[in-house]
Amino acid sequence: MRIAKFISHSGYCSRREAEELIYSKRVMVNGYLCISPAINVSESDLIQVDYREIKLQDEIKLWKFHKPVGVITTTKDPLKRKTVFDLIPKNLPRLMPIGRLDRKSEGLLLLTNNGTLSRYFELPKNKIIRVYSVRVKGKVEENQLNVIRRGIKVDRVRYAPIKVKVESYNISSTWLKMELIEGKNREIRKICSQLGWHVHRLIRTNYGEFSLGKLQKGKIEDLTNDKFFKKIKNLI
Repeated sequence: MRIAKFISHSGYCSRREAEELIYSKRVMVNGYLCISPAINVSESDLIQVDYREIKLQDEIKLWKFHKPVGVITTTKDPLKRKTVFDLIPKNLPRLMPIGRLDRKSEGLLLLTNNGTLSRYFELPKNKIIRVYSVRVKGKVEENQLNVIRRGIKVDRVRYAPIKVKVESYNISSTWLKMELIEGKNREIRKICSQLGWHVHRLIRTNYGEFSLGKLQKGKIEDLTNDKFFKKIKNLI
């Protein structure tokens, strides 16, 4: 097994992040500095990141978490702001978020102990749909929705077509349903801003086959025995 894959399968981080650790000269194999993510290793080798031993996880697991507004999606924050990991039980293994939700966003956040699984969910080529409910100020015009459906360019960044429809509206605001595959950084907020919409709420309700359901804010649920998770686990 290649060293980058070994580190991601340990649950320490994603494979891409493992490669960055190697290029930053923070990984050692049997006491020697590792200089390439392509080096092959086995469980009998001593793998260390920042002099801490890394071992393979026995079982790939998945959880869903209802992220509330006001917490950030990161393992550590230099500004000491509250993170999602301040809210989850301390007896769980080392977890990593699958994708991101910004501080003002809420809803479904998937967490795993396996970097390869995280990468599988995030890669656009796997066409895993993220569904969001978005409340914007005021009325939304059909021609604006068509701009989103065709794909839009914001600050020289091209965003792929998004499936969008109006779910409900009143005199002061409109609820939209948006379905994305790419999920670029703050994509929905940037697109809405480009169209002159102020976002009041942004809630992720679905990620692939997994839904937020009735999970309460700040709570976590084990999905390891979920039939959809078992199917995905066989693909990675």
